[in-house]
Amino acid sequence: MKALIIGGSGFLGTELVQQATAAGHITAATYATKPGDASQAVWYSLDLRDHERLDAVAAEVSPDVVVNTSSGGADWAVTAEGPARLARAAAKHGSRLVHVSSDAVFSGARVTYDETSLPDPVTPYGAAKAAAETAVLAVNPQAAVVRTSLIIGHGRSVHEQVVYGLAAGTRHGVLFTDDVRCPVDVSDLAAALLELAVRDDAHGVHHLAGADAVNRHELGVLIAQRDGLDASRLPAGLRADSDLPGALDVRLDSRATQRKIRTTLRGARQFLTRKG
Repeated sequence: MKALIIGGSGFLGTELVQQATAAGHITAATYATKPGDASQAVWYSLDLRDHERLDAVAAEVSPDVVVNTSSGGADWAVTAEGPARLARAAAKHGSRLVHVSSDAVFSGARVTYDETSLPDPVTPYGAAKAAAETAVLAVNPQAAVVRTSLIIGHGRSVHEQVVYGLAAGTRHGVLFTDDVRCPVDVSDLAAALLELAVRDDAHGVHHLAGADAVNRHELGVLIAQRDGLDASRLPAGLRADSDLPGALDVRLDSRATQRKIRTTLRGARQFLTRKG
């Protein structure tokens, strides 16, 4: 298989490039500012707002599958419109598309959401991600849209970095006890995405999140315990008492997708268990 990883220099993209090349796939990847470290991949600079450059990269690589891990935050042109351009390019060049979305497309009003749940975002970022889902499937109905949750692993995620800063006293803030998600290990997520990438029948919406629902403070404690840090140094608070926008409790039900793949989507209480 020849794969093109969009956002290959990012946290998830880096793991995907490593796993794809380790599996023997011919791999190309894109970056916004600088290429990643994986020497096995061929790297291309790409701005998803540049339609001509996007088409040129897709034509040159001619991939069997494109996996989009990029995110421009609340930047509508990148996060909402970019995936639509990518879906058109993938369809034009006969490439399968796997687009990574987020649990931010949900408000939390229902708490638990499966693949049939319709987006009801409450933040600009969530709205952009929801718009991207709609555009991708409208342009390319054979594409796979994959919603995931907080991505953890190797100490490099933003969530782990926050915990390290709080534990060291170099960062101010609290970890919320009323903000609940279903964190997923980056290696599990990448492996599952590659499984879906090779399946011709894996189109439509899929959920790839961890099996455990945990709040941000509990997640921080698990990270601290795994890495031998003093978890008592992690302050707790309520997001409801803050002015931060966004959903409180969003739990992705991934059981339908889990039944289709071999990779086990472990819960945080399992993949953050301290080893040794």
